[in-house]
Amino acid sequence: MKFLINYLKPFKWRMLLGFSIKVSGTVAELFLPYILTHILDNVIGTLRVEKVVFFGVLMIICAALACAGNITANRMAAKVSRDFSKKMRRDLFAKTLYLSSSDTDRFTVPSLESRITTDTYNVHNFVSMMQRMGVRAPILLIGGLGISFFMDSTLALVMLATLPFIFITVYSISRNGVPLYSKVQNSVDKMVRVVREDTQGIRVIKALSKNDYENRRYDAVNLGLSKDERRAGIIMGSVNPIMMLLMNLGITAVVALSAFTVAKGISTPATVIAFVQYFTLISMAMMVISRIFVMYTKCAASAGRIAEVLETPDNFYVTEDNSPADDKNFISFENVSFSYLGKKNNIENLSVSVPKGGTLGIIGATGSGKSTLIKLLMRSYEATGGKIKIGGRDITSYNREALTSMFGVALQNDFLYADSIAENIRFGRDISDEDIKRAADIAQASDFIEALPEGYDHVIAPKGTNLSGGQKQRLLIARAVAARPDIIILDDSSSALDYKTDAALRKALDSELSGSTVITVAQRVSSVKNCERILVLDDGKVIGNGTHEELLESCREYREISDSQMGGAFVD
Repeated sequence: MKFLINYLKPFKWRMLLGFSIKVSGTVAELFLPYILTHILDNVIGTLRVEKVVFFGVLMIICAALACAGNITANRMAAKVSRDFSKKMRRDLFAKTLYLSSSDTDRFTVPSLESRITTDTYNVHNFVSMMQRMGVRAPILLIGGLGISFFMDSTLALVMLATLPFIFITVYSISRNGVPLYSKVQNSVDKMVRVVREDTQGIRVIKALSKNDYENRRYDAVNLGLSKDERRAGIIMGSVNPIMMLLMNLGITAVVALSAFTVAKGISTPATVIAFVQYFTLISMAMMVISRIFVMYTKCAASAGRIAEVLETPDNFYVTEDNSPADDKNFISFENVSFSYLGKKNNIENLSVSVPKGGTLGIIGATGSGKSTLIKLLMRSYEATGGKIKIGGRDITSYNREALTSMFGVALQNDFLYADSIAENIRFGRDISDEDIKRAADIAQASDFIEALPEGYDHVIAPKGTNLSGGQKQRLLIARAVAARPDIIILDDSSSALDYKTDAALRKALDSELSGSTVITVAQRVSSVKNCERILVLDDGKVIGNGTHEELLESCREYREISDSQMGGAFVD
């Protein structure tokens, strides 16, 4: 919860002003029963109308002050809560974007989504409740008890005797709240994961008629969430009934004792009326306090999950490397090894170099480590052994901005968002319309774009669902080359292109971006056969390294892939 205090510090003066107004309004409310008792005991008996009117107007003023103060303070509390949660969500989202791939894998994407949504909502509610009722309830409780002691200490002691039992009950039950609601949030993560998977794969689900199967899968996680919520609700929901039982026992004892004291002339009916009103205020305050305890447990569980993300250290360290520039070995892997789980190497002792402006093709079976190699080059993951260099320098010597600015990346399953084609290619960068059109020409996308009624202003549906697979891939390639990066990575990004379009794309890359180093990851030999160097991977190891012609002679696996795809013949 410490990080919440740090987030609230910028709002301390606004909160202090809101607290002051809330205190003033609550104190005014506390005086109402006391003034009523004074009227009944000391004013009505004088038969002076002007005194009754005076104190009646005074009660109206106190009620108006209480109403105005509470409304004003509540509005200020709502604004503080809104601004506080907005800043927290923004920082959490920004931190999520900068998490390393290994940290993202550890948290999981569905969990990160629920932390930004459900968890921030729980924290927002608690901060809002504390400003609105966290000030008012203690004042009503303490102030009500103080005035009650002033009016009749005997009746006040009876009322006070119930409070220790109430506090023990609230504390005993609430201490179980954090683990209970942490479990609930973990169940929310599971449900979000299923919903996310189903929304992304809705077309496949419908095509294979697996609607009922997915409904059952969702029902299973929904039932688990329901059970966890029910258990937490039953345990935490028992606070109010038990508290009300104790409060009712207390008020019964007060009424019974007050009947005796009134009969003996020790107390007056007006005092009893005031006591009942104060007891009602105290009861309301205790109910609010118990609700705050319940909300605190939710907030504490959610705040812990949020803090876990925000306090994750940035693994992107920068080292010193003053090695001279090396264009001959512009990209260099030197005995690189890597393991996702630390048990079995997914990449093992891999070495290869590519000159500046050169081309490297990477081919291999599914799971052979092709995409992993690309992730290591971009520092999405850190190599567990060996060195990776760009321009003669270790990649760890580049800061994040310098490193990422070198790359233009097109992935097979990359995303397009709901905006115009031009903005999807520009992707928030300072790229002119002319460069966007040039990139579309290189990616062989200009023909279909210009055939659309709106051209480059045509709005793409979320995830590009109103485009074909080949059209989406060409837009992703256009995005990758638009900024003329030093290194272009095409990770199976032409799988939906026909052979003719693929060949035209390779030719355009060679002629228009000859100064860029191009790395092509592909399943098709035709996509890599013209690369200056081709790596053949199998289970994270290099089993072939050379040109297309050399590999046909020296690498049996490559030759088998070539023969199975094209029968050994290729079309330029």
